[in-house]
Amino acid sequence: MTQSTVPPLPLLPFVKPEIDEETIQGVADVLRSGWITTGPQNQKFEAALSEFCGGRPVRTFNSGTATLEIGLRIAGVGPGDEVITSPASWVATSNVIYEVGATPVFADINPITRNIDLDKLEQAITPRTKALIPVYLSGLPVDMDRLYAIARAHKLRVVEDAAQAFGSTWNGKRIGAIGDMVSFSFHANKNLTSIEGGALVLNNEDEAVLAQKYRLQGITRTGFDGMDCDVLGGKYNLTDVAARVGLGQLPHLERFLAQRRKLARAYFAGLEGGAAVKLGVGLPFADFENGNWHMFQITLPLEKLSIDRAGFMGQLKERGIGSGVHYPAIHLFSLYRARGFTEGMFPHAERFGATNVTLPLFTLMNEGDVARVCRAVNEICEQYGK
Repeated sequence: MTQSTVPPLPLLPFVKPEIDEETIQGVADVLRSGWITTGPQNQKFEAALSEFCGGRPVRTFNSGTATLEIGLRIAGVGPGDEVITSPASWVATSNVIYEVGATPVFADINPITRNIDLDKLEQAITPRTKALIPVYLSGLPVDMDRLYAIARAHKLRVVEDAAQAFGSTWNGKRIGAIGDMVSFSFHANKNLTSIEGGALVLNNEDEAVLAQKYRLQGITRTGFDGMDCDVLGGKYNLTDVAARVGLGQLPHLERFLAQRRKLARAYFAGLEGGAAVKLGVGLPFADFENGNWHMFQITLPLEKLSIDRAGFMGQLKERGIGSGVHYPAIHLFSLYRARGFTEGMFPHAERFGATNVTLPLFTLMNEGDVARVCRAVNEICEQYGK
């Protein structure tokens, strides 16, 4: 008599985008049309994004990184200038500051919200400061009223790194509908995806025209054969294939956001009061009014565990659960150490960078999936807690 075995649970990936059949068919139609680079689909996508952002001008790009860089160029940031940002972000946030010839200045994060500490941001302002790049980690905005009060008082431009914040709000107003320049990412793991891509929300048509120039080699076309180049641009345009994916995502955004909130609430219910939180696992700031729940990140009390973070993530993988790290502290990368940054400069960002683990959170999940992850996290903490 053979012993029966329970089949392993299917892999729960860290992220999986939801793209419906209508969008897939729409992409096929674009491919058949013969116009697959920037064209009519891109124009429709920009118009839809502009409507979403309260009628403000919007221009699409091939990545959220490009939108940040172009935002800084439009703001006139260059050599000799300083730009203040958060060390708890994807490294692109500060790399683009170097790309335009300026100097990144970091301000530590608030350990509760995990966003840049606005008190420390204001303390970091010098006569060389030209712009601010606040980062909305996991889609949670900073205090926008305070941010812009600081910017106005010091006559600074703001390029919001809202890469993860599409669909987030501040006091009932959509991120992108308010503020200065706003940068979105539509990477495959974002709440709304165009596979790769991004968008920059601008203040007026003059900025939009300049953004278009920077997007494609600084070129301006007139009539059938007129062409001029008056600024140094790059190659950052979004394809119509990608734009069609984005257009297909937009009608589902409110459902996506509702599902993410539902899953986030299930995470809190499954972890609060459990072995993990009792051991000291940290949970994210529970803002269900403004945030879009792009990610659900926990922090590990490594001093109370007999395994390190990689071991913890390995234990999740053994249970068929994907996870991620978002993000190591930027200033501790070799590129930044070579420019004088060291340990101890931004302790809250350093601790968060060394201990965070991002758990699966995507719209194709259900509450049973969340319960499975919570059980795994609690089991691992029970097994390896000191």
